[in-house]
Amino acid sequence: MYLRELIQDASGGHYAIPAFNVFGYEDAVAVIRAAEELDAPVILATNPGAVQHMPFPYIAPILTRLAEDATVPVVVHLDHGKSYEYVAMAMAYGYTSVMFDGSQLPLEENIRVTREIVRLAAMRGISTEAEIGSVGYSDPSIQMKHEYSDPEEVFRFAEETGVDAVAVSIGTVHRMEVQGAKIDYDLLSRIEAKVAAPLVLHGSTGVADEDLRKLAATRIAKVNIGTALRMAFGKKLRHEMEIRPDEYDRIRLFSEPMEAVKQEALHKFRILGLGRDA
Repeated sequence: MYLRELIQDASGGHYAIPAFNVFGYEDAVAVIRAAEELDAPVILATNPGAVQHMPFPYIAPILTRLAEDATVPVVVHLDHGKSYEYVAMAMAYGYTSVMFDGSQLPLEENIRVTREIVRLAAMRGISTEAEIGSVGYSDPSIQMKHEYSDPEEVFRFAEETGVDAVAVSIGTVHRMEVQGAKIDYDLLSRIEAKVAAPLVLHGSTGVADEDLRKLAATRIAKVNIGTALRMAFGKKLRHEMEIRPDEYDRIRLFSEPMEAVKQEALHKFRILGLGRDA
C-alpha cells in the first residue's frame, strides 16, 4: 500500500491517517491490531532513532511482512530521512513511502535534494513526503531551528518538487509529553489556500484532542504520532515490573504494555475520524 493512495482521499475528507512511530515488532503489531479492530488504514513509521536501534536489514522485513499479512491497508514509511543515500536505502529495503527532511537546509538545497528523491521514488512507484518550515523539538539537547512554514514557500516547494505530501510547521513541537501545542489555524488556512498537495502534521502528541478532531477535517491528511505510544508502553512496563518484581520473562512483561499501545492507538484513530465508531 502506498501513501499517496491513502492521503488523497483523506485530504478531501473529514478524517486523517495516523502515522505511528514504531521501534520493533511489539509496538508495530499492537498498532496493526488496533487498525484491524476498526477496519482502518494505518502508517507504520520508523524514525532515525528506530533505524539506529534496528537497522534497515532487520526492521524492514518485519514491518513489510506485517503489512502484507494485515487485513487493512498498511503503509511502511521512513520518517525524517536526512540524506539522499539514507532515503534510497529505505526504498531498497522495501519501504513503500519515504520522507526526506531537508528542513534545516537552505530552501534552494531542500528543493534540489527533494526533487532528486521524488524522481528516484517515482521510478520505483514509491510515495514521498518532505518538510518545509521546521517543526522543532521539546528536547533542548536537539539543536535544530524551529520555524513556521511560509505559505509562499510551501507553494513553491510543492510545485517545484512534485512531492506527494508536504509536512508543515503550524505550531506543533516534536516529543511533547503534554497537550500544550498552540495551532496557528490562520496560517494553516493560508497554506491550504495556496497548496493543492495533501498536508502532514508532525509532533501530534502535543496537540489537544479537540484540536486533532478539528485538524482532521482540514487538508491535514497524515498525522504523525510517536511520543504518545512510547509513553503508553513505558508507563505500563514500569507498572508491570513494580507489581511483579520476580518476573523475568519479557514475553509476559510485554503483554500489558502492548495492550496499552493498542488502546492508545485506538484512541488516536477515533479522534482522527477513523473506525466504525468514530
